[in-house]
Amino acid sequence: MTRNSQAELLTPAAVADRLGVSTATLSTWRCTKRYPLAYVKVGRLVRYRLSDVEAFEMARLQEVAANDN
Repeated sequence: MTRNSQAELLTPAAVADRLGVSTATLSTWRCTKRYPLAYVKVGRLVRYRLSDVEAFEMARLQEVAANDN
């Protein structure tokens, strides 16, 4: 892993803040596999790749049609 790749790893707290959920919610999503948000686990440490978080956000992007209220 290059130094640049390491800089793209986010903590659960950073991802929770970015998504507007709690770290407990992220933990539940990991355990239940409710959402396909990939993560990296080394020992007991959990990290998220920035590219995976961005892909998760884009997959949930909702388009608004002109006649939607």
